[in-house]
Amino acid sequence: MRSLLLRPLVLLLLASPLAHAQTAVAVGFAGSAGAATPGAASMATQGMASPAGSTAPAGAITITNNPSGNPTPGDGKAQRPAESRPADVPSDTPSGAQRELAQENEFQRFVYNATGQKLPLFGQPYFAGADRSFAPVESVPVPTDYVLGPGDELYIRAWGSIDVDYRATIDRNGQINIPRIGTMGVAGIKAGDVEAHLRTQVSRVFRNFSLNVTLGQLRSIQVFVVGQARRPGNYTISSLSTLVSAVFASGGPAQNGSMRKIQLRRDRKVIAELDLYDFIIHGNKDRDVRLLPGDVIVYTAAGPRVAVLGAVDTPAIYELQPQGEALERVLGYGGGTRASTNPRSAQLESIDASQPRAPRTVATLDLAQAGRTLLKDGDIVTLFGVAPQFANAITLRGNVAAPLRYPYSPGMRISQLIPDRDALITPDYYVRKNKLVQFTNGSDVSTQQLTRDVKNIVDEPNWEYAAIERIDPKTLAMQLIPFNLGKAVIDRDPAHDLALQPGDVVTVFARQDIRNPVSKQTRLVRVEGEIAAPGIYQIQPGETLPQLVQRAGGMTPEAYVFGTEFAREETRRQQQIALDDAIKRLEAQLASEGATAAANLSATDAQAANQLRQAQAEARKAQITRLKGLKSTGRIALELPSSATPSDLPDLPLEDGDRVSVPARPAFVFAVGAVANNNAILWRSGRKMRDYLDVAGVDADADMGNSFIVRADGTVLHASRRGWFNDLEGTELMPGDTLVVPEKGNRETFWTAFTRGLKDWSQILYQFGLAAAAIQTLRN
Repeated sequence: MRSLLLRPLVLLLLASPLAHAQTAVAVGFAGSAGAATPGAASMATQGMASPAGSTAPAGAITITNNPSGNPTPGDGKAQRPAESRPADVPSDTPSGAQRELAQENEFQRFVYNATGQKLPLFGQPYFAGADRSFAPVESVPVPTDYVLGPGDELYIRAWGSIDVDYRATIDRNGQINIPRIGTMGVAGIKAGDVEAHLRTQVSRVFRNFSLNVTLGQLRSIQVFVVGQARRPGNYTISSLSTLVSAVFASGGPAQNGSMRKIQLRRDRKVIAELDLYDFIIHGNKDRDVRLLPGDVIVYTAAGPRVAVLGAVDTPAIYELQPQGEALERVLGYGGGTRASTNPRSAQLESIDASQPRAPRTVATLDLAQAGRTLLKDGDIVTLFGVAPQFANAITLRGNVAAPLRYPYSPGMRISQLIPDRDALITPDYYVRKNKLVQFTNGSDVSTQQLTRDVKNIVDEPNWEYAAIERIDPKTLAMQLIPFNLGKAVIDRDPAHDLALQPGDVVTVFARQDIRNPVSKQTRLVRVEGEIAAPGIYQIQPGETLPQLVQRAGGMTPEAYVFGTEFAREETRRQQQIALDDAIKRLEAQLASEGATAAANLSATDAQAANQLRQAQAEARKAQITRLKGLKSTGRIALELPSSATPSDLPDLPLEDGDRVSVPARPAFVFAVGAVANNNAILWRSGRKMRDYLDVAGVDADADMGNSFIVRADGTVLHASRRGWFNDLEGTELMPGDTLVVPEKGNRETFWTAFTRGLKDWSQILYQFGLAAAAIQTLRN
């Protein structure tokens, strides 16, 4: 009994070096018939339930080598054994497979040198990872025409007068041995007939039983792959494998192998020839046959090859049948041509062996004759796309609602291409308009946002200038034809409503694309403060400051005209540039002064003087840092009298971005800098600068010689610009004026400088006296 149980395992190890997966497939139906053999001995180990749930009758014989009584894993299905590959074939990792497929043959290199394009072999991508994708599928029913052979496993179950639960593996002689029943030959029997065959054999011994036979683990077979294969060698594969599955399992043909003629040889005969093109393109498996042990798959050398490139979906190198094929058929392999392919023009490069000095020729083809154009080995076919030219198109672009190509009609003019003003409103206008209340609170509107929206929400077209681009058909030179857009679209002026021609390109510009005269620009000025109607106004050409104030309703009684602030954006930019330049010059001046001072230090008290100058340099650097933080405002001093009225405003022409701010009359004067009270001081009529200095308190470090007054109108009065009889301290201040008293930059007193200089000269004279005495001594 032990030897019977070990026999299937030994046969399994002999049949395949790899472990087989377990699968079983039902191939029959239950039946009962047969005569019982008198005196049959019982060999019971365990009873088993029949498929109907009945138990074996008393006295029935039980035969089993499956004590658990459970069905085999995957009962009713067949699993393939693990694929094996030759020992000399490297592991097919994805990177390795890609490297093998990336190798080029001689014809691929020839095509690359001729066209500059690297073309793959048609069908080659199908073999990337082919052994994982096209191997025999697991858990599939075994076909009824499957022929049993040594190594196949049968799962036999019977109930009734005999209870059988037995696994039997067909031995090398094609037989199975069922204990107490006998040995029976099953090799060569089809899977659909094995149950009836076994029932007939068992019925010779027993009667009144039902029998069911399923296939368990299938045998492995060994086949050979030779010739121009990508991975030649011997393969141990499932007995369900066919020629197609073996081709893909072996990686397909090599770079020089044929896809049109793959032979299956058996017993020195060609059993089948496989054309992979027929399978890949049409899915035709009529020539696919099941493999048997010892079969040889031969990859023959590739036949004639041609290259197809250009305006095709599948540019590749195609293999022809030995007798050659028509261009139409070859194009069909890659899916045919498309509407974007030029049907009237293609190029054929051929090799003429009869002309050894110049063997290559080129010809033009008409694809209408593709069915009668026979290709031969070495041909290169290039398909061209249709010309991009439109026969009846007018192109409208630029600042328009729909920049598109429009159909041309005879006699078409600008006014027909742009029928009304709405055709000049870009879609961005409506997008920007919708966003005004889409993501923000519609009630939260600032003057800056209003100014930005007025200028940017709509792309205003340039009504005075547009252009037509046209190619002269005689000279092929580009012509630029300008016209007045407003006169063409609105007035329909024949002088500007020009006639169009096919191929014309009409360009409409926006206002911001080309700088226009001031009178044509959208210019906005902001007026705020003590104005009857403050807001943002669009100024008229040549409008001045007084005119705008009057148009805004004039000033209120609380307006402080002398303190009117007038700022201009262009001035702000220029002031900022000048301020930055001044800071740079000041930094360079301080560096130069420091170097000069260091070079002129005397030996006497050099350390103290050096420390003093370093402290001064640090103070100046701090001042420069503060200066860098200043930002220009663009304010322009209006130079108004202290008792100014609206009529005293200068006739200053306004520009886009100007800002006018009229404050209310303040009640304070400001004192800043080297004063004890850096606060606002109450303004009183008739008070002069010295009076406010007495109130603010001047520090000991104040540099009164550089003090100045910033007037409310933006003007500056500086102490250094005053004469002997017109000192700054006697100036009467106005409300809103600012008094600035800077600190001393060099705090060294006159006496300290005089003493230090006297010491230096004494040291020099002393050294000079010693030198003179030494010279006199040497002479004596």
